[in-house]
Amino acid sequence: MPPEGIDYAFLKKFKALILNEIKRGKKFFLISGGGTTARNYIEAADKIMKVNDDDRDWLGIHSTRLNAHLLRTIFRGVAHPEIIKNPTIHMPTDKKIVVGGGWKPGWSTDYVATMIAQEYGIKKIINLSNIDYACNKDPKKFKDAKKLENVGWADFRKIVGNKWAPGLNMPFDPIASKKAQNLGLEVAIMNGKNLANLKNYLNGKSYLGTTIA
Repeated sequence: MPPEGIDYAFLKKFKALILNEIKRGKKFFLISGGGTTARNYIEAADKIMKVNDDDRDWLGIHSTRLNAHLLRTIFRGVAHPEIIKNPTIHMPTDKKIVVGGGWKPGWSTDYVATMIAQEYGIKKIINLSNIDYACNKDPKKFKDAKKLENVGWADFRKIVGNKWAPGLNMPFDPIASKKAQNLGLEVAIMNGKNLANLKNYLNGKSYLGTTIA
C-alpha cells in the first residue's frame, strides 16, 4: 500500500507466485499488516485530538483486516472464505491459503503470526517488509549500522528490546520475538518487493535477507 495507491501490479505477481507454490504442495497463512492505510488513519486522528494507544491500535487493526480482505478476495477459490481475527481459535480448513489480520489492542500482526504458528504447528515465518535486511541498529539514524544475515534470537532480542507500542518500527516486534524464540521458530526477514528472492527462499535456495533462529 504505497502512498500513491494499491500496488495491484505487485499483487498480481505475488498471486501468481503463491499459486505456483501451492501447485508444488505448499500451504500458506498470509497475515497482512496495516501499512500506509493504518498510518494515514492514525496521523489524521492525531491532527484532531490526542489519541490514546487503544484507539491507535484499533485503527491499525481494522486497517490490517481491510488489507486481509483484499488478499482473501484476490485468492478467492483457493483461500478460506473467512479471515483469521482471533489466532487462538483453530479454524479447520482444507484450503491452501488462509488469510489473517490484526487481533486486539496490544498485539501486533507479528505476534498474530507467531500465535498462528503455534496453533497450526508452523515452524517458519516469512516477514515481507520494505527492507532488505534487519540491522544491528536503525540505519536511518546510524551510518555505522550493520546488516544481519544470520542471527540468534537472544542477540536479536537485545536489539529490539522488550516493549511494544502501536506504530513501533522494528523488523520483528519485541513481544513476537520472545514468543518466536520460545516456540523455536525460524523467521526470515526480506524485501517483499523482490519476488524472485522470495521464490528462492521458498525453494530452499540462497536468498538476500535476515534469518533469525
